[in-house]
Amino acid sequence: MPTFSAPDGTVLAHHVYGTGRPLVCLPGGPMQDSAYLGELGGLPAHRRLVMVDPRGTGGSATPRDPASYRCDRLVDDVEALREHLGLDRLDLLAHSAGANVATLYAARYPTRVARLALVTPSTRAVGLDATGAARLDVARLRAEAGEPWFATAFAALEEIVAGNATDERWKAIDPLFYGRWDAAAQAHQAAQQGRRNDEAAAVFGAEGAFDPDATRAALAALHAPVLLLAGEVDPNSVPGVMAEFAALFPNAELVVQPGAGHFPWLDDPAAFTAALAAFLG
Repeated sequence: MPTFSAPDGTVLAHHVYGTGRPLVCLPGGPMQDSAYLGELGGLPAHRRLVMVDPRGTGGSATPRDPASYRCDRLVDDVEALREHLGLDRLDLLAHSAGANVATLYAARYPTRVARLALVTPSTRAVGLDATGAARLDVARLRAEAGEPWFATAFAALEEIVAGNATDERWKAIDPLFYGRWDAAAQAHQAAQQGRRNDEAAAVFGAEGAFDPDATRAALAALHAPVLLLAGEVDPNSVPGVMAEFAALFPNAELVVQPGAGHFPWLDDPAAFTAALAAFLG
């Protein structure tokens, strides 16, 4: 497993799939290793994927200073990887919470970003959030399919939105994050258990991690092409908020993948890889 050293000396791991120009990929969680990304629906046929295990996860070492798990400090790890790979500019892909790291990287190092792809991204770094009503509206798109789990999942989501979250209710809404709650989706969800560093996740968004106004101002000057890929039925990164996010960049394209949830490379690998390959060139 290839490794590189962060500025504080922490040894970080990454996994490589495919050949050709590198595409650095940041997982979500937050602070989950990259295993759940798999090979992103076959994207190695188009690019060499460099899948990062964030510090304290997967094959990466645990840092001496737990404060280094904070999102803005993880930006230094991405820059160290760019230098390690010997690249003048990065093509960067990030999923979910990892998009906060990628967004802060683009804001801090705009000339180091060649292309930026944000897949069903979190928007904490830019201060956007979906309303509870918007999440419920997206979830309702699943009602007509007649899926046997839907009533229980939707009722649990209503309670969560109302401020009555419990571990049981969070578990009940798992199917809503997949375009199809089939055996493959259930296996994917089960495989993620225990892969997140909960201590690190608690620090990720700590006070000082985000300055949305400053980040928005920096992104307004980012000239690199940006792709935001949303899932049509994703109640986490709802398409309406993704449109607002895209509007913060001067050169952004929004793609809403039909029928997809929070993991669009699983729901329709061909559509996902076609969209990414067209954007990345």
